[in-house]
Order: sequence, then structure tokens, then C-alpha cells
Amino acid sequence: MTVDYEIPARLQGKFKAMAVCWVLGLGSLLAWSSMLTIGDYYNNLFKKYHPTRALTLVYQPFAFTTIAILAYNEAKVNTRRRNLAGYILFFISTLSLLLLDLVTSGGGGIGPFLGICSIVACFGVADALVQGGVVGDLSFMCPEFIQSFLGGLAAAGALTSGLRLLTKAAFEKSHDGLRKGVILFLAICTFFELLCVLLYAYIFPKLPIVKYFRSKAASEGSKTVSADLAAAGIQTNPDQAEEAKQPERLSTKQLFFQNIDYALDLFLIYVLTLSIFPGFLYENTGEHKLGAWYALVLIASYNVWDLISRYIPLMECMKLESRKGLMIAILSRFLLVPAFYFTAKYGDQGWMIMLTSFLGLTNGYLTVCVLTVAPKGFKGPEQNALGNVLVVSLLAGIFAGVALDWLWLIGKKDGF
Repeated sequence: MTVDYEIPARLQGKFKAMAVCWVLGLGSLLAWSSMLTIGDYYNNLFKKYHPTRALTLVYQPFAFTTIAILAYNEAKVNTRRRNLAGYILFFISTLSLLLLDLVTSGGGGIGPFLGICSIVACFGVADALVQGGVVGDLSFMCPEFIQSFLGGLAAAGALTSGLRLLTKAAFEKSHDGLRKGVILFLAICTFFELLCVLLYAYIFPKLPIVKYFRSKAASEGSKTVSADLAAAGIQTNPDQAEEAKQPERLSTKQLFFQNIDYALDLFLIYVLTLSIFPGFLYENTGEHKLGAWYALVLIASYNVWDLISRYIPLMECMKLESRKGLMIAILSRFLLVPAFYFTAKYGDQGWMIMLTSFLGLTNGYLTVCVLTVAPKGFKGPEQNALGNVLVVSLLAGIFAGVALDWLWLIGKKDGF
């Protein structure tokens, strides 16, 4: 016997939930986006260590290993504790980054650099806790929720780029202006991370539409939502849940093989994106009329178009749902590799800005298409597990892309 769940028309809180999801998405990438956006500052302090590339390479193993372990044990993990732990770790780590700069007075050297590396490792763990947990959680709710979360992820990049440009402009002519801008920037990011902790802990679980979807998932046998339901004042009876449980859910391995093309899609999207962004844009695009602003403008161009593109699939006529069509579009993006190479070597800044914008446009659009289409047709617990599996593929792609990004340094005069 199957139960047909339809969202009651009177159910309240959908748009409020979408807004909270957007802020949660913002907070889950804000810390890391802030690291990328202040790359100009760290390149000045630690130039011989290639910080833009090195810090990304530190970040990814911790993120990938953590998400792989959590995805394997997804059915046993308390989603509420997992997500709260992630956002709290983001807050503490961002605050630590600010305090480290204040304590060392913006000094360079191996000591501060290793301290930054350890904080970046914490960012990686927090990212795995939050992204897999929230994407899995939202996969059994409205598609608009996961789209809003992904929109918030992109907004993190756009917001940090905008803030960085403003703080750089505000302090450009003052003594030690670059550092002052970075300090103000990190203080704002720390505030946003604290806001995410409060929203997820006290606001999101009490929204009627969220309680509805979590109750539905619990009735289908999900054990990961019990703490969230308890936070909303809904107690679940474990014995009753066992009786009401639907037929045995697909295993994580079965879900992976049924959706291997979607997993490969996300892997390939992020292999390409991270092999170019941000390391190549900071270190391999040469000198142009924009001078010290050039790399920041490129990063901002990517982030803005990545954000805009994540809202294109809201128009059904513009949403790509064909599995074959998605794969063709994703594979065709690899033509951007020679395009970036020859543009960096022979083109001017206008062409590079256009290419970077297109990289962001395709990254955001294809990510949303894959993550909103893949969970359709599965039960709540399966959608949660599939969301975690897809995030593992995404982070594996980021890890591989970051490693491949170092290949751009081959042939550079200063080497490593």
C-alpha cells in the first residue's frame, strides 16, 4: 500500500522556508568563498607558497573524506546534530581566521601560513557536514527548497566578491589598506555564519511546511529526522514508525548505480570548474589595464553569473531534464580548457572576462538541473541518501579539479 502525499493548500511557510534555505546556502559556502576572495591578500603575504592553490588543496581532502564517511553511514546520522555542528564549526573557524590575523598583525611566514592551513582544514570538515546534510535533508522536500539552497551557495561567491571590491576600494589609499579591508570583510562573514546557526537551530525546524515533509519522511522509515521533529515539538514513536515503514528502501550502493550518470555529471562539472577557478584566474592570466583589480573582477564575474544561472531552471521551459542532454552539455564544457589557455596567452582582458562569466553561467545552471532532477521518483529516505551520494561526487570533482589546477604551473618561470 502506497500513500499519496500532497502538500496541503493551507500549509504555511513555503516562501519563508525558501528564504531560510537561501541564507543556509549562503552560510555553507561563505567561509570558503571568503578565503578565495581575499586571495590577493594572501598572495602578497605568502607568495612563494602559492596560497590560492595550496589552501584549496588542503581544504578538499578533509571535505571529501568526511563526506564519504558520512554518506556511507547516512541512515544512522542525526541530521540536526550534523548540520548544527557544521554551521558552528564554520562560525568558529571564520572567527579564528580573523583572530589569527589580528594576533600576528598581518605577518607572513610559515607559522601563520600553517595556522591558516589548519583553519582551512576545519572549513573542509564543516563543508562536508553541512552540504551533504542539508542537500540530503532538502532532497525530500520541495524542489524549490534545494534550488534556493543552491542559489544561496552561488550568492556566497557573489556577495563576498561585492564586499571585497567595496572594502578594497574603501581602504585602498589608507595605510595598510589591504589588510584593513580584509579584517572588515572577515568580521562581516563571521556575523553571517552566526546567523545561520540561529536560523537552523530555532527557525527552520518550526516552519509548518518543513514539519510536514519531515513527518512524511519519518512515516516512510527515515530515522535521521527525529531530532528535527523533536525540536519542532513533534515526538515520534519508534515502534509505530517501524510498523508504518514502507517496503525496504534501496541501499546507497543501489542508488549510486541507478544514478551513476548524475553522479558523473556533477563530478565532471566541478573537475572542469576547479581546474580553472580560482587558481588559474589569480596566477595565470597575466597583467592587464585593470592591474591589481583584474583578478578580483574575474572572480566577481564568475560568481555573479554562477548566481544568476541558478535561477534560470525556475522557468520550466529553460530547465534541462534529459539525462543524455545533461551529459552532452557537461562534456562540451571541456572545450573551455583550450579556450582559456589561448585567451590567457593571446587575448585581452575583455575576452577573459567573457569566458570566466560563461564558466560561472554553465556551472550554476547545470548544477541546479542535476540536483533538482535526480531525486524525483524516490521515497524520502532514499532521496536523503541520494543527496549525500551526489554531494560526494561533487566534492570528488572539486578535489580532482583542484589537483589538476596545478598543471597550469608547468612551464611557468618561477616554478613552485
